[in-house]
Amino acid sequence: MMLDALVIGGSYAGLSAALQLARARRRVAVVDAGQRRNRFAEASHGFLGQDGRAPGDIVRDAKAQLLAYPNVSWHDGLAASARWQGEGFEVDVGGVGGVGGGTLRARRLVLATGVADELPPVEGLAQRWGRTVFHCPYCHGYELGEGAIGVLASSPLSMHHALMLPDWGPTTFFLNGAFEPDAGQAQALAARGVRVEAVPIACITDEMTVALTDGRRLPLAGLFTATRTRMASPLAEQLGCEFEQGPAGPYLRRTLMETSVSGVFACGDAAMAFANVAIAVGDGAMTGAAAHRSLIAGL
Repeated sequence: MMLDALVIGGSYAGLSAALQLARARRRVAVVDAGQRRNRFAEASHGFLGQDGRAPGDIVRDAKAQLLAYPNVSWHDGLAASARWQGEGFEVDVGGVGGVGGGTLRARRLVLATGVADELPPVEGLAQRWGRTVFHCPYCHGYELGEGAIGVLASSPLSMHHALMLPDWGPTTFFLNGAFEPDAGQAQALAARGVRVEAVPIACITDEMTVALTDGRRLPLAGLFTATRTRMASPLAEQLGCEFEQGPAGPYLRRTLMETSVSGVFACGDAAMAFANVAIAVGDGAMTGAAAHRSLIAGL
């Protein structure tokens, strides 16, 4: 069967895109491997009407609402490869645990495939990701209760983090050999009350204690760092989509939500330099609507 649209990725952006297409009475399928970017976080914040809810609960409810539409199907599995074939796109889907899978065909593709985060190589950092180590102040800053906050430098982009975070608590900027503020930047940090720590980090211990190489231990309420990102799926590259280079990593180039490959649309973290849940949902809604319009002759 030839679908009208196939959405790859069943997280916030993908679900939102699929919902618009479903409500346009189009035949839609969603393929999802179950690897949400924020799966490590206990709660999602800053999303109107869902503030403080567990991310998995938000996705579960959204999926149930989407699947109430009889023109929508769901496929658990990894979309391993994609290509244009004849009158539409073909996507090979691997089943869960070696069970199921197959090939799906659609006139339009929506890539909501997301990105993967690459953390700075500091011992103890990855184990605390999403619990006491974060990337988004708007998502997690308020819950730290104005306690001591750290910013771990990973690139010049970390300067932006360090200047923002004093609004959420007293802030220490750990340079860790990754960044050195110039005179003007040092003045801006001082004006914001940011303490600069040049001694390297040995490791992260306890719930969130930064152990420095000189023996000092600095307990914090939370630590923020800017990750590097990479595409979580090879599909866009396989299809020949073009990329933009953002401060944290590549993201898909779009015009009116469509990639450089005709008929392939993209939304969410794979298509934006910066995002959170609320932005991903809005972006998905606009992308689903754009994909629908492209199916209507004469528009």
